[in-house]
Amino acid sequence: QEQENNLSTIKSNKTMSNEIFVAFATQKGGIGKSTITALAANYLHNVKGYNVAVIDCDAPQHSIYGLRDRETKLIDESRYFKALACEHFRKLKRNAYPVIASDAVNALDDAEKLISGEAVKPDIVFFDMPGTLKSNGVVKTLSQMDYIFAPMSADRFVVESTLQFAAMFRNNLMTTGQAKTKGLYLFWTMVDGREKNGLYDVYEDVIADMGLSILSTRLPDS
Repeated sequence: QEQENNLSTIKSNKTMSNEIFVAFATQKGGIGKSTITALAANYLHNVKGYNVAVIDCDAPQHSIYGLRDRETKLIDESRYFKALACEHFRKLKRNAYPVIASDAVNALDDAEKLISGEAVKPDIVFFDMPGTLKSNGVVKTLSQMDYIFAPMSADRFVVESTLQFAAMFRNNLMTTGQAKTKGLYLFWTMVDGREKNGLYDVYEDVIADMGLSILSTRLPDS
């Protein structure tokens, strides 16, 4: 609530206008936000040809930034992997997308600095958010997203927590104009093939009654 009240003091002084800000966010940790962020960023950058950037706000673990750091060291220390990397980027005809370690408080400022300093401006900037709204700056940062995707598994606690977050954000921020978010979408992840589809249908009926949107694609637990 305190973070919501502080939203009125936010100054959206972004110099960028064409970039799309996207966040994978939920109140529950361990649901795969960082994994999905990395997969989406890699797919759009390496396969579909978009320029992307990632702001890793999930302090202190910084999973995506840590992975990039380990990859960079591996390439620097190995002629074999250095040759593979050179061949990869030669075929791709583009550099690796930038990954910035930040936190929810400074994420928007760090994104602005990144974009203003990049010769090739990103089309999409992904924000990997902490697993709780209680972290300082999370609500403020989410309010500046163009699109928010909330992953959830078919666990009662996870579903209730995600629905609470989605309803709060929509009712208190999106409908009041305090958030610039154009769309908020739920989606299923960690789907166990042995689970009955009827369970998802029941949940989706509730989601529809709440007026929330859910993607038809379900990501399997694999």
